[in-house]
Amino acid sequence: MARFPTLHERVVDELGRRIVAGVWQPGHALPVEDLLAAEIGVSRGALREAVKALVAKGMLRVRPRTGTRVLSPEHWNHLDHDVLRWKQAGDAAALLQDTGELRRIVEPEAARLAAVRARPDDVRALYDALAAMEAAAADPGRRGYIEADLAFHRALLDAGGNRLLGSLGRAIGIALEHSFVVSTQTPGAAEASLPGHRAIVEAVAAGDPATAAAAVLAVVEAAEKENAQSPGLPRDAV
Repeated sequence: MARFPTLHERVVDELGRRIVAGVWQPGHALPVEDLLAAEIGVSRGALREAVKALVAKGMLRVRPRTGTRVLSPEHWNHLDHDVLRWKQAGDAAALLQDTGELRRIVEPEAARLAAVRARPDDVRALYDALAAMEAAAADPGRRGYIEADLAFHRALLDAGGNRLLGSLGRAIGIALEHSFVVSTQTPGAAEASLPGHRAIVEAVAAGDPATAAAAVLAVVEAAEKENAQSPGLPRDAV
């Protein structure tokens, strides 16, 4: 069971997980405050603070007379760290699909920008992350591989000089990590991904936007195939 440093975080997590799991359907009211607080084992004040946090995430709405109601998923902040974590636990396959589609939309254009705008420090960060990936892939346990892969893709989004893209890379870190955890469970996937990542760096370093974009798209498409074959993908999602 997950451990949380504060009572507030525990209550937010409990309510958020229930909402994502569909325990309370969109449009439905949460149970009466006294009953829900007693069920979770917290005070009414602690419950109210947790509700406020979920209102800020777009998951709940509080209105006079109608009470606290669950909002439909299109209102949720799907880039929120907690929402991503709850989706990973509740519907891993859907999160993988959403992540793959987002990567197809964002990363090729990020690579184009990087090839045009990257500074020497940006290129060095990509080469450093690639070297860490290569070293981890050679380790029998692939220790550190996922962290290095995450660092690579964050560096790519940063290298274009667009601050929104850089922030997006950090915001979807959980989704990317989840995708990499699943894809690298396919035998040989980590080693097979290295040439594609090297092609990205070399294209960025050479200032070749078209080749950089194509190289990223190839890496994303390969990851999608690896995810579909991975023993880490829930079988009921196939």
